[in-house]
Amino acid sequence: MAVERWTEEQSQRALFLYFQMPFGRLHQHAPEIIALATELGRTPSSIAMKLSNFASLDPEITASGRKGLAGASALDRAVFSRFYGNWDRLVDEIADRPEESPPVQGFSDNLVAFAGFEGPSESERTIVARRGQSFFRRAVLANFEEQCCITGIADPRLLNASHIKPWQSDELNRHNPANGFALSATFDRAFDRGLVTIEPDLVVRVSSTLLDSTSERTRTYFRPYHGELIRKPTRFMPDPVLLAWHNEMVFANG
Repeated sequence: MAVERWTEEQSQRALFLYFQMPFGRLHQHAPEIIALATELGRTPSSIAMKLSNFASLDPEITASGRKGLAGASALDRAVFSRFYGNWDRLVDEIADRPEESPPVQGFSDNLVAFAGFEGPSESERTIVARRGQSFFRRAVLANFEEQCCITGIADPRLLNASHIKPWQSDELNRHNPANGFALSATFDRAFDRGLVTIEPDLVVRVSSTLLDSTSERTRTYFRPYHGELIRKPTRFMPDPVLLAWHNEMVFANG
């Protein structure tokens, strides 16, 4: 029996899911892979193989010594080349469809909150933005294997995908996974307020306003993490230009 060829749209849907999953879960038993297989009328093993083929094209994966499968097709290469690093295009083309790829296990899109848009196309643009925020959250948490990169907390319900440069401040990097860290709620708030930052060498730096706080519990909570290395990302290294911008916020806040 002949194997049905992959269409370009199916390959794009698979790539969309690939960026939202930890490398270690690219197998046929993963619930999100099973869900996409059902949606596309394929077997879970074929979806897992497709995602592993994409891994073999991923420069961050191959540079780390990890390997995907060696069966990437010309279509795989074309789709990967078209969308890798072009996150807005990937989000926009998927979000324009009636359904997007299935949600990643453990995530709830109800956790995503952001400022709305104004204008006659508010409804349409809000849907695209929400899906873009959902993609960003899933991709960032997958990049840190669903753990807070500072504390190690490993329950996705307690984690946020924190923009290095905020959504409203940098339109070009809104969906860029290299513009984010997986952080627990307290560190997400401190990071957002410029009270904690992460330097280009991935060392945590806490502002003196927290380190020297009059509150003993505040000092006790933050001091152990100051000067420590974060958990290294598995796929996207933080953008050093965006990090430099955030580092300046902490200087400004003491």
